[in-house]
Amino acid sequence: MLRIALFLGTNLAVLLLLSMIARLTGLDVYAARTGTDMGSLLIFAAIIGFAGSFISLALSKWMAKMSTRAQVIEQPRNAQEAWLVDTVRRQADACGIGMPEVAIFDSPEMNAFATGMSRNNALVAVSTGLMRGMSQHEVEAVLAHEVSHVANGDMVTMTLLQGVLNTFVIFLSRVLGRIIDSAVFKNDRGPGIGYWVSVIVLEIALGILASIIAMWFSRLREFRADAGAARLVGSGKMISALRRLQANHGPSDLPQDVAAFGISGAVRQGIQQLFASHPPLSARIDALQQID
Repeated sequence: MLRIALFLGTNLAVLLLLSMIARLTGLDVYAARTGTDMGSLLIFAAIIGFAGSFISLALSKWMAKMSTRAQVIEQPRNAQEAWLVDTVRRQADACGIGMPEVAIFDSPEMNAFATGMSRNNALVAVSTGLMRGMSQHEVEAVLAHEVSHVANGDMVTMTLLQGVLNTFVIFLSRVLGRIIDSAVFKNDRGPGIGYWVSVIVLEIALGILASIIAMWFSRLREFRADAGAARLVGSGKMISALRRLQANHGPSDLPQDVAAFGISGAVRQGIQQLFASHPPLSARIDALQQID
C-alpha cells in the first residue's frame, strides 16, 4: 500500500520534465500557435499526459525499493522470511496472479506496501516494525490486503486515471491560457508572456483539482482491498490488523515520497481530508463489519 504518493510524485515530476522538453523542442509553441485545431491540441496533451503516467508506473517498483531501502528476499534466511514468502505465494495463487517479489524494509513503524507494473510483476514489502508489532494472523491479513491491491490491478487503473487527468490539465491550461493571453493581455500575435505565465499557474491549479480526484479513487480502492483481504483470510483477521494499527497510529517515519502508501495512510483533518489517500481506519473497520 506504499503506492499512491510515490506514483503521484513521480508522475508530477515526469509531467513537468516532459512539458519542459516540449517547450525546449518547440512542440509546445507549435501546439499554442495551432490552437484553433482543438483536436491536435488534445492529441498533444494526451501524449504528454499518458507518457508521464506510464513512465511513473514503470519506475514505481524501483522507486519504492530505493525510497524504503527494501531488501528483496531472494532466499529465505530464517523461518520468518520463509513464512512471509510462503504466505504471499499462497495468496497470489488464490487470486490467480503471478508470484510478487517479497521484501522487508527497516522501519519501527507498522507499515507495508505493494507496487509494480502489472498483476504479474509486483512487489510486496513489510516493515520490521509490522513484523514485530503484529500477530502472525494480523500480518497475514496485511499481506492479503497488499496482494488484493495487486490482484485488483489498482496501479494500472490508477495509471489510466492519472493519464486522463494529466491530459485535461495540459489541454485546459493551454486553452484557458490562450483566452487569458488574448482577452487580458490583448495579444493576438501568437503565444506571449501572458500565455506562458497563465499556463504555469493553471497547470498548478488544475493539478491540485486533479489530485483531489485521484485521492478520491485511492480511498475507494482501500475499501476494495480490505474486502479482498477479508475473502482471503477472513474479515476478523483484517479487522484485528486495522485495530492494531489504530491503537499504534502515529506520525509516519517513512520517506515523504512514500508516506501516503502506508497501510493506514496519514491522518488528515478538515479540507486536508480531500487529499487523503486512505479513508479513516474507523470507516474501514465499519465497512468490514458490514460484510459479516
